[in-house]
Amino acid sequence: MMDLVLEAWVSSLIELSKLTWMLGAGRPWRPGEKLRLLFAGYNGTRNTGSDVRVEEMLRQVRHILGDDKVALSVMTQNFDFTRGYFGSARQVRLPEVFPPFLRREVPRHHGVVACEGSMFKSKFANALTTMMIGSLGMASAQNKLSVGYGAEAGAMDPLLARMCRRYCGQSFIITRNEESQTILSELGVPTELGTDTAWTFEPRAADYGQKVLREAGWDGSAPVLVLCPINPFWWPVKASVAKYAARALTGAYRQSHYRSLYFHRAGPEVDAAYTRYLAALANAVDAFRKQHKAFLVLVAMERLDGRACRQVAERLGGVPVFTSEQYDMYQLVGILRCCHLMVSSRYHGIVTSMPALVPSVGVTMDERIRNLMCERGHDHLLLDVDDADLESKLLVALDTLCRERDAIRDAIGRTVVKNLKAMARMGVYFERHLQQHYPEFPVRSGLLSWEDYLPPLSPTLRKLVESYGE
Repeated sequence: MMDLVLEAWVSSLIELSKLTWMLGAGRPWRPGEKLRLLFAGYNGTRNTGSDVRVEEMLRQVRHILGDDKVALSVMTQNFDFTRGYFGSARQVRLPEVFPPFLRREVPRHHGVVACEGSMFKSKFANALTTMMIGSLGMASAQNKLSVGYGAEAGAMDPLLARMCRRYCGQSFIITRNEESQTILSELGVPTELGTDTAWTFEPRAADYGQKVLREAGWDGSAPVLVLCPINPFWWPVKASVAKYAARALTGAYRQSHYRSLYFHRAGPEVDAAYTRYLAALANAVDAFRKQHKAFLVLVAMERLDGRACRQVAERLGGVPVFTSEQYDMYQLVGILRCCHLMVSSRYHGIVTSMPALVPSVGVTMDERIRNLMCERGHDHLLLDVDDADLESKLLVALDTLCRERDAIRDAIGRTVVKNLKAMARMGVYFERHLQQHYPEFPVRSGLLSWEDYLPPLSPTLRKLVESYGE
């Protein structure tokens, strides 16, 4: 019921935005002024993947359009968690009850760039997709730039799908895979094929990650195996006034409380599936490290993952745990890239480790890791979180990482370069769409290479381009 109320509220505000624009409220971008763009996303919760994506979007847009020609703003739910992120972009606080914020903030800009990866799906939270549609829809309603950048689409509840069709039909969505493009095209939403935007991210140097690992007990003699677990079964998050009231009055629902009015999926079935998943991961990596003398660490890519990491560590008698609450995105990705093997249920755990050619196994809850592993040609390194034979299959996959290490690293290197070029094409699409919308906006001229549409590449990425660029 609360999701329906939220969706109806946002829909009415989009309609109101269109009406007020038609009556003369607000004004479009004018030549000579900076182009004000609002980056709408899920930042400020120490979700490393979300923060890395947006960091690189901002760098890419500044590089393509010129830092002196744009004024960029980015949403955050907690200034403390995004301090030091996003360069010169202005950070604006996204409140829990977001519709009035969107109604107030979107008109202050000349366009919206929606930057959440899971942009159009009901898997995690209808409220999140409602916010994405609301941001894009209000911009479109005022005839402003309305772009989804590196988006993914999946199954949506019927009302959300109708909202997407109605309010995003004039937006321009660059998806990060063909499957998402197909779903949005069926809803009448214009698309082009792109990729994720985390590929150009550069973390702290290797000496930092190695130092942290040595302080945690690694002596350098054994390969480091990193495990990135999650709770894949407590999604989607849904709003509940009744649960919120019960928690306030009696302390009930404390374990499933997400924040504010929102609660995770919970119950005996969820708990049992989660326990089986953690046990399978723990048993498999324990058997592997005993056979291969690996040094095991756990990494929580999002603050919410800290609980899963600590529970696995406890099962294994004490294992180093690094969380995004303790380490910022530059530090945490720097640690990942100093590891030698990976098992991850976090999509961006895999993506951000790939430039260092870290061989990885994906244990997936949805299509994101599945699509990535298939793109790499590593279907045999893809497992499902609810597989009854997860433990035995994971042990086989870990053995495969060792046996086929060079071939896996080679495929990873080619995939990284392929996605760098796809990200460059996204920059071309974005620039062209901007020109169509604001033809008087000054853009670069002359002969440009694909690398000119990316932020400056690090030495690590340049080396990969030289090795796998053909």
